[in-house]
Amino acid sequence: MSQMFSNKHELILVVDFGGQYNQLIARRIREQHIYCEVISYRTSVAEIVARKPKGIIFTGGPDSVYLKNSPKIDKEIFSLGIPILGICYGAQLMAHVLGGEIAAAKDSSLAEFGKTVTHIDTHSVLFRGMSDTTIAWMSHNDYIKRLPEGSIAIAHTAKCRYAAIEDRERHLYGVQFHPEVNHTVQGSELLKNFLRSICGCHADWTMESYAESAVKEIREKVGDGRVLLALSGGVDSSVACMLLAKAVGEQLTCIFVDHGLMRKNEGDEVENAFADSGVNFIRINAAERFMKALAGISDPEKKRKIIGMEFIRVFETEAQKLGRIDYLVQGTIYPDVIESGAGDAAVIKSHHNVGGLPDFVDFKEIIEPLRLLFKDEVRKLGLTLGLAEELVWRQPFPGPGLAVRIIGNITAEKVRILQEADAIFREEIVNAGLSRSINQYFAVLTDMRSVGVMGDGRSYDHTLALRGVTTSDFMTADFARIPYDVLEKVSVRIVNEVGGINRIVYDITSKPPSTIEWE
Repeated sequence: MSQMFSNKHELILVVDFGGQYNQLIARRIREQHIYCEVISYRTSVAEIVARKPKGIIFTGGPDSVYLKNSPKIDKEIFSLGIPILGICYGAQLMAHVLGGEIAAAKDSSLAEFGKTVTHIDTHSVLFRGMSDTTIAWMSHNDYIKRLPEGSIAIAHTAKCRYAAIEDRERHLYGVQFHPEVNHTVQGSELLKNFLRSICGCHADWTMESYAESAVKEIREKVGDGRVLLALSGGVDSSVACMLLAKAVGEQLTCIFVDHGLMRKNEGDEVENAFADSGVNFIRINAAERFMKALAGISDPEKKRKIIGMEFIRVFETEAQKLGRIDYLVQGTIYPDVIESGAGDAAVIKSHHNVGGLPDFVDFKEIIEPLRLLFKDEVRKLGLTLGLAEELVWRQPFPGPGLAVRIIGNITAEKVRILQEADAIFREEIVNAGLSRSINQYFAVLTDMRSVGVMGDGRSYDHTLALRGVTTSDFMTADFARIPYDVLEKVSVRIVNEVGGINRIVYDITSKPPSTIEWE
């Protein structure tokens, strides 16, 4: 596979030690208009040097650095002269490898969790321009007991003597707290100081520069080859379409596979949206094929893998009809890759276009020009490329569609019920003027039935769940506080207008611990 982007920008590498906030660190760096990538701690020092990073950040992690099998890194990395910032486990690892001592807070007297008053040395470049007393988010059971030679303390709390440390001569810095989370009041300022003042980054990461680089590289890669793009009509594939159209023009053919699991009227809406775009657009109605393949399947991972395989096979079939096709393009984005698991990362869920792909794909290569972008970056890129705002701000929709919003086995009747209910929910959100303040909202048909009373008679029908979230990057999210009167209107309409539903609930879970989608 090809992500179609060779880094020619300033680069920060985020070394992943398995912490829960790892991707949030990457987001915070990119918000500073500085390009970064997350890599495994298993990456060799030689590979890191070859990437020529301006700086390195060690993430947190759940392990204890003094345990035999805990994640480690070669000591050589500290002698490269590349600035390093260790966060939580990363700070402890730095101190441990360089000869300091890390200890467990066995009696919990030295463990810290949550918002913590932290006193900092503003003479340190890391804390330049910050208040000498601030609030930081702590989450650690271990602590730095003794500093390695050459390091000094630059912050402390009531419990933690070494809340931040530095070895200015070797450009090494460590913080016991998490500057990447919003609970750390001046976390953004700290990261900015590290990136700008210590690493010397000039912030050259913009979607304008990305578009220019990506178009050039796509042209070089494709040459006179022909390209097939998997167009879903969602934000990601639509932006990928515009990028490829700009790069290779008539060499691009877009195939929209309507798998019968779209939202109400969505197949027609997608077709109409690209009718006058100048793009070679082909619609394939494959509902019967997908429903047959999914018959009797209730496990969400199996659903995703089946859909991923069927998508590829449909594209291969259509490519044969079109003649020689060299490349397949997908709108895969960074959260898809992260959640599908890579290296030591856990598989949260296999995205149909990542972990759901079959082992053999009958194309020369799969091109994924958005693979390293977060959702908000994809939207900015779309606007940069001149994509219509209604497509840029289209509600996110998973590739497997309603298959992962119907819990349990899938039937044509369940699809109909969910399409109707979801359409009402989305319509009322728009009517209430909330469509841009709620980043994603949709309905889920659960596999639970419950007793109800309808028309003075007993009913035993489906329970429908409504989901709405607010988020900037889709890696973390909070449930949307939809006004009760809006929820009431949605509930009344669905129960009265959609047969088969007699109970409606609202999901008030954040991500984490849940995911945004239910499956």
